[in-house]
Amino acid sequence: MNVPENLKYTKDHEWVRIEGEDAFIGVTDFAQGELGDIVFVEVETEGEELEKEEIFGTIEAVKTVSDMFMPIGGEVLEFNERLEEAPDLINTDPYGEGWIVKVKITDTADLEELLSADQYKALL
Repeated sequence: MNVPENLKYTKDHEWVRIEGEDAFIGVTDFAQGELGDIVFVEVETEGEELEKEEIFGTIEAVKTVSDMFMPIGGEVLEFNERLEEAPDLINTDPYGEGWIVKVKITDTADLEELLSADQYKALL
């Protein structure tokens, strides 16, 4: 299972890649494997400021629909529009082309609560 060292993780199987004041958020390789074939991703929170643990969207697989929770507080700047045509990018490239939202970080203290790659591996 792929758990890149340069990312931060949540117990809800989301990853966070920090780039300056922004963060990219997606679901982990473990999560996409558990969900199965992803057929639809819905994010209607673009432009909204959300608190940590608020729902920012849903991810639909063949057998289930799951809510996605903000791992950090911030403003949802962008939804990865490529997922509208190719939601399976989350299955094939969860840490790259399969990112879900880009967020402007509003509270850097939230970053301290995220898991390192080693901590996330221990959780699994």
